[in-house]
Amino acid sequence: MLADRAELRSVFFHAWERFKQQLPLEGAESLVVQVALRHPEYQEILEHPEAYREHDYLPDAGAVNPFLHLGLHIALEEQIELDRPLGIRAQYQRLCLATGDNHQAQHRLIDCLAETLWQAGRTGMTPDESGYLQCIEQLCARG
Repeated sequence: MLADRAELRSVFFHAWERFKQQLPLEGAESLVVQVALRHPEYQEILEHPEAYREHDYLPDAGAVNPFLHLGLHIALEEQIELDRPLGIRAQYQRLCLATGDNHQAQHRLIDCLAETLWQAGRTGMTPDESGYLQCIEQLCARG
């Protein structure tokens, strides 16, 4: 069963609260916190769940959804760790060397991931793994 938006966002709020209270982090909480620490611009949001749990981020108004952004980082980190799709870890390392910045390299890969997920949602198909890797390879070729 799919969780609703508030439940998904609660994972971020809960992990951040545990971190701030210096409590042990469980499961994916440490990854959530690691990603949030690299995004100080979103930490204020994580500090105020009552204000942001149901907040809408409308792309038409130029708003970036911080929960989507952080979630894409988490998904990408897991892909790199598992090397799934096969070859993503090597491509990521190549891009890190080219950019000199691991976080910037992730942001570039996230563009491919977001596009792949958007296309899958638009067509109702599963994400196109080969198209995703092709996007990443093109990024790496450009450096």
